[in-house]
Amino acid sequence: MSGWFWVMIGVYLAMLAAVGLNSWRKTKSAEEYIMGGSKIGVFVGMLTFAATLFSTFTLMGMPDFFRTHGVGAWIYLAISDAAMFFLVIWFGLHLRRVATEHDFQGMAGLLSQRYRTRFAGVVYLAGIFLFLVPYVAIQIRGIAIFLSAVFPETLPAWAWSLGIVCVMLMYSEIGGLRAIIHCDVIQGTILLIVLWIIAVGCIRFFGGVGAMFEQVKQMDPALLSTPGPKGLFTPQFLIASFFAILFLPVTQPQITTRLVIIKCDKTLFRMATGLGIFTFLVLVPTIAIGLYGAVKYAGLPTGEFLENVLLHDQHDVIAAIVVVGLLAAATSTADSQLFALGSEVRSFLLLKGKSPLFVTRLAIFAFGMAALIFSIVSGNQLVLIARVSFAGTSMMAPMILAGILSKHKPGPEVVAATLLGLILFLYSQLPAVTFLPSLPKAVGPVRFDLALLLALGLCTALSTAYRSLSPRHPS
Repeated sequence: MSGWFWVMIGVYLAMLAAVGLNSWRKTKSAEEYIMGGSKIGVFVGMLTFAATLFSTFTLMGMPDFFRTHGVGAWIYLAISDAAMFFLVIWFGLHLRRVATEHDFQGMAGLLSQRYRTRFAGVVYLAGIFLFLVPYVAIQIRGIAIFLSAVFPETLPAWAWSLGIVCVMLMYSEIGGLRAIIHCDVIQGTILLIVLWIIAVGCIRFFGGVGAMFEQVKQMDPALLSTPGPKGLFTPQFLIASFFAILFLPVTQPQITTRLVIIKCDKTLFRMATGLGIFTFLVLVPTIAIGLYGAVKYAGLPTGEFLENVLLHDQHDVIAAIVVVGLLAAATSTADSQLFALGSEVRSFLLLKGKSPLFVTRLAIFAFGMAALIFSIVSGNQLVLIARVSFAGTSMMAPMILAGILSKHKPGPEVVAATLLGLILFLYSQLPAVTFLPSLPKAVGPVRFDLALLLALGLCTALSTAYRSLSPRHPS
């Protein structure tokens, strides 16, 4: 497979280089570099959204999640994603209106203007740094571990991670958002093709979809119901996960930027519809791959299962395409988020005047190095780490929604409550330390992260209602 792999990877890198150079030639100003230079249409918008949302944990994490925890994982992602697309339209329309009024350059700067305090921008920047850098890191780590297992004598995992980060930074730094968006089109297409090639082979192994579920039922019926064989998919886990995914368009800077640069409102509607179809087409094959693994590789560790199902059970050419697909999945999300982190720093600094473009490039590089370090030291639970990242950023959703939707100036108490919520959530995820008190796993009958999100939502709603009714707090 190695010969085919180097051919495929050469073609893939050549396409990325061509896109990066073409974008560099067309990018004439800092505004074009940061915001993509043009309004994007339905097809490009759908693929860049999809590539940003679906990443390494989709191709590697979700099949293993289905294999381990059963079809309840469908509720974890698919139903939550379906609701998220309605929020894309609703929130997108409001955000586009406010962005036009305030010359949108990033959410950190916009929130600082809406709350009339830079404290709001600081809290937002802290939140996305704390929870997006680990998410970027797991994309890099997942593919690096996989490549080091496939080519054990070529490079160690840390060297693969370094190479991936260098490639992402190269075309991102050169071509800006325009390069990332057009690379997303390539990467999203590769991801979809790879998933279905593998899934069709898995279904053929069983002799059909019905036979697949019958064999899974005979082996372990708990895989076909909630809470699953390990009891993970409890109602509260699913509800908390629902909100974590639902608020992605609100809290993720790489998504909010794409909502703003969509060509028009009609394009936004069509893009969200297309994205829903694309999501269905991406998630369905991961069920077949996961259940195939549950029957054939039930006792194997995650790494060996993925190596077998993605490589050893495939033709050499297909296996090479799969590895390139994994690289595409990792880079399509990581590059967007690293670029968004750098752009948000610039939008915050613009509040005090001009911010040179090299500051944005420097911030992107710094975040890339932070993600590289975290990828080397982080664990292997891709889906669960991703969920923690989503849940952490969701704590900022009430503050952002109040800033975008409120007709009056939101109060600083909302920002202070959000900061406290981020600290408590982060503390709840840290391992227990003997000299520090641990936070409860639940508040009464409600799990801690869900209770914290509900408390922040209630606090924000009360603050917004009070300020809208009180004449002492004009808009």
